[in-house]
Amino acid sequence: MMEKVKQTLRDSKTARWIALALISLTMFFAYFFIDVAAPLQIMFQTDYGWSPEVFGMLGGSEFFLNVFAFFLILSGIILDKMGIRFTIITSGVTMVIGGSIKYFALSKGFVGSGIEQFLSSFLVNIPASAKLAFFGFAIFGVGVEMAGITVSKTIVKWFKGKELALAMGLEMAIARLGVFAVFRLSPIFAENGGASNSVLWGVAFLIVGLLLFLIYTIMDVRLDRQLGEEAEIELEDAFRISDLWLILKNPGFLAIASLCVLFYSAIFPFQKFATDMLSSKLDISIKEAAAIFSYFPIGAMILTPFIGAFLDKKGLGASMMLYGAILLTVSHLIFALVPASAFNHTIAYTTIVILGLAFSLVPASMWPSIPKIVEERFLGSAYGLTFWIQNIGLLLVPILIGWSIVVANPGIKELIDAGDTTVKYNYMVPELIFAGFGVLAIIMSLVLKSVDKKKGFGLDLPNKK
Repeated sequence: MMEKVKQTLRDSKTARWIALALISLTMFFAYFFIDVAAPLQIMFQTDYGWSPEVFGMLGGSEFFLNVFAFFLILSGIILDKMGIRFTIITSGVTMVIGGSIKYFALSKGFVGSGIEQFLSSFLVNIPASAKLAFFGFAIFGVGVEMAGITVSKTIVKWFKGKELALAMGLEMAIARLGVFAVFRLSPIFAENGGASNSVLWGVAFLIVGLLLFLIYTIMDVRLDRQLGEEAEIELEDAFRISDLWLILKNPGFLAIASLCVLFYSAIFPFQKFATDMLSSKLDISIKEAAAIFSYFPIGAMILTPFIGAFLDKKGLGASMMLYGAILLTVSHLIFALVPASAFNHTIAYTTIVILGLAFSLVPASMWPSIPKIVEERFLGSAYGLTFWIQNIGLLLVPILIGWSIVVANPGIKELIDAGDTTVKYNYMVPELIFAGFGVLAIIMSLVLKSVDKKKGFGLDLPNKK
């Protein structure tokens, strides 16, 4: 048996790192598309008539089908039932379809079309372009979250007992490079064709990502043949719907899933509004603000693999999650409480570095910890449930933040709509909301450490055997 394991493709360092590169690059393109509109908030308001609430709804729409139609849980079950290859190709195709619909909603071809006339006939306070963009982004959201859980299980398949945390850290680092790229490139694309041009580039990148997923499946077929699995699940190990209850009864899973939704609710929704926040706070252009914030994922990208390597060799995963939650809270409190008169570029860069460190510590520790908490045969569904719970926050929080911006800034929206370029939104209230999520994340990370101590999951133990 040991001889068979040594002969498999995943025993080759070159092969498993190539596999990681293929799936990671696709997530790079997916992350680019997720935030392709983020640096363009004011452009959406002036060119398409989207208020901050509507812009917040766009961010939330990505998760609508995953939450209310339970597509994420279904994706996890499909992954456990149908295997990695089927699910990863399905996710790639779905992302391209959803992205294409979003592009059409913002294109000249949509203006005056029958679809625009129909969508304008109801919910008249929301622009027709926004409604179709919401729909497309929701479909894309099904694909990208399906890809996320599939990539996580794929990494476990190739790296379990090896460099698991390092591999997950590198995947996250490459994906976050997509965030750096979008905050740099999206404003440039928009200068040469408007917001729709930025989205069009995003769709082109998604198509490249789908091709990379297809190439990966060739390696996956070969590995399964060597393992003698042929992508089939043994009958006695087959996943059953009733097993979802076993996952939900696990206190370790509940703690880490709760930490996940609280932490990411203060990260991803923040990215949607960070450019305009920095522009307002520093009184600089959107392009310059986007360039400053682009360094946020760079810090996380550089640090995450090193943290992953440390976790593989030394452990301390549960402790890292606590430290990350503390840094998350500190960064948002700085953004909230330092007045604009005292806020400068040095403070901005320092705070972004702190936030980037938090964004390294928690995900690098969290995702490799889930295989320690649940059985491997439940892993796809466990990741699916975790992402579903996370998506509830990512659906609601952008809407909450968009609403809070308008409520905390009476009259400002109307002035911007009228073409006044001198007024800015004040982001103290939204930042205090993000800091509140950070405080709750600290509490939940302490709960997780307590559960780990009682149940003996070994979250603070090294990953590498």
